Amino acid sequence: MRLILIGPPGVGKGTQAALLHERHRLAHLSSGVIFREEIANQTPLGLLAKGFLDKGELVPDAVTIEMMAAYIRRPDVVGGFLLDGFPRTVAQAEALDCLLDDLGLPIERAISIHVDDEVVVERLSGRLTCSQCGEIYHRVNRPPLHEGVCDKCGGELIVRADDQPETIRKRLRLFHETTEPVIGYYARSGRLVRIDGTRSPEEVYQSILESLKDDRLQV
Repeated sequence: MRLILIGPPGVGKGTQAALLHERHRLAHLSSGVIFREEIANQTPLGLLAKGFLDKGELVPDAVTIEMMAAYIRRPDVVGGFLLDGFPRTVAQAEALDCLLDDLGLPIERAISIHVDDEVVVERLSGRLTCSQCGEIYHRVNRPPLHEGVCDKCGGELIVRADDQPETIRKRLRLFHETTEPVIGYYARSGRLVRIDGTRSPEEVYQSILESLKDDRLQV
């Protein structure tokens, strides 16, 4: 399978990516993780991306595409992969199709997980993150055993700046402006699946599997 997960922050893409990776051995290619690895390892592309990020600018499509292409070409990935957080723009989606057509590995399905914006705000504004180990909790859905303290390492739980309601709304506006057109791009080519993300993670996962069966994919 060669799949893309599309959706704004807070819809559960990471959870579904983990399930698909664990149960179907799909390589999970998260653009955020790859960017952090490349920057931490001080690779040429990582340093180039860091230069833009340090100035508060978006990393150009060409840099993002080149970075993702290097991972897609790896021997342990071409057998099946799941893209998460990429492509973010129609230009990136078009470049990705050109790359994968050259490799003979076209995208089979783009899975759009939908949740209303206010539900996303409620979900993310309730998140608590350990300041030491990064473990994530939720005030309602996954509270820690002891208020304000991480179950794993005893570190202090904090609300990240990214999880403040106004910041979340800004991120949602950016998604609607730049990434939502990507959904239309894949819909026009008949590769889009729309999934209701308001249900439990297992129900969402089962809906994804059902949608893939119609395409004769090995699930």
